[in-house]
Amino acid sequence: ADVAYLRSVLPSTTEDAFFDYLATLDASEVTVSAVPEGSVVFARVPFLQVKGPLLVVQLLETTLLCLVNYASLVATNAARFRLLAGPDVKLMEMGLRRAQGPDGALSASKYSYIGGFDYTSNVLAGKLYGIPVCGTIAHSFIMSFTSLEEVQPRELPPLAGGEPVDLPALAELWLGRNFQGLLDTYCVRRSGLPNFCAVALALHQLGYRAIGVRLDSGDLAKQSKEIRQVLRACGARFQVPWFETIPIAVSNDISEQSLEEFSREGSEINMIGVGTNLVTCPLQPSLGCVYKLVEVNGSPCLKLTEDEEKMTIPGTKTIYRLYDAAGCPFMDLMALDEEPSPSAGQELAVRVLGQLGEATKVVPTTVEPLHRTYFRDGQVCEPLPSLPEVRSHVQVSLSLLSPAHRRLHEPQPYPVAMTERLHRLLAELRQASQ
Repeated sequence: ADVAYLRSVLPSTTEDAFFDYLATLDASEVTVSAVPEGSVVFARVPFLQVKGPLLVVQLLETTLLCLVNYASLVATNAARFRLLAGPDVKLMEMGLRRAQGPDGALSASKYSYIGGFDYTSNVLAGKLYGIPVCGTIAHSFIMSFTSLEEVQPRELPPLAGGEPVDLPALAELWLGRNFQGLLDTYCVRRSGLPNFCAVALALHQLGYRAIGVRLDSGDLAKQSKEIRQVLRACGARFQVPWFETIPIAVSNDISEQSLEEFSREGSEINMIGVGTNLVTCPLQPSLGCVYKLVEVNGSPCLKLTEDEEKMTIPGTKTIYRLYDAAGCPFMDLMALDEEPSPSAGQELAVRVLGQLGEATKVVPTTVEPLHRTYFRDGQVCEPLPSLPEVRSHVQVSLSLLSPAHRRLHEPQPYPVAMTERLHRLLAELRQASQ
């Protein structure tokens, strides 16, 4: 069917042999090596290497870039939110309404989880990928009730057993038990919070436990502290110790700046829901990964340009990550495949990208080859990690970075370098092309 469609749109002069060739195409001669999913990668470092028949690997270009660009972008954006939130605050992805269509929404949920989020509100993503799902009720649901008489069913049996109890009546009884005075300075919470406390205490009396509250407007950090005061007072007044630790969740156009403000002002927030500013990545709406030819029939090739940053690095390469004595990566090194692997403790003469005019000497404490071969001879040849394993690897990979490289504002540039031999090849090809 695919070949038939191509026949219908290509010029009528296209030879039949071309379509016969397309019908026989497969990936049996393709080899794909890559940095393990969830690893930190840096600009100019090849994180995917594809070898095979030229036409086949050229046809793979758009598909591979589509698969890695948005995924890497969202995972990176999620990781930034996780770094700002810290390890203890729960993060919930809730960007389904703002995502780039249903396919983009599923990708956003999946790669937000990989980047460090704990939950998604996208139930289909939970079903397909095993991501924990979490959500809250809608404002419209609350607004749909005008009186307690509309609540159905009214009766709720105690968790430990016994006769069903009229829950609205029990909640009304708790609502009149002298804790309106605890809230008289918190006007914004004059309705929602006392009603929540009354229902939560009624449920507690029947053996149930409320799971939390959510704020969706106003000064979220300030309100969270005010609400925590009320919950603590309520727990102490009615001798319900767990009331003091009821989780407080917030949402409402949360951004990186919001999390910085929460940290600066202090808050009692336990869970943060992020939507628009997570899935649409407004700080950088697209990622510019590229797919470049570096070798044909065993001969290295080079795309020459006036802009050194856009010039390709020729040849089939092996990528190494160099670590210092503290266990932090301090440089990624590109070497030609045929070069011997660098060793720990060995002094290396390298050329740092952007400073190619002079050699730099470094001595790594540890050397890690970054690429693994995942696809060969038409088959996946390495076990692929599960989603939770990839998610865990993201945090490990980030934790290894030095604070200077990991900070989100004005991070220290991470050096990427090439060996002297690769530098000589680059210089020879540049001279030959001129």
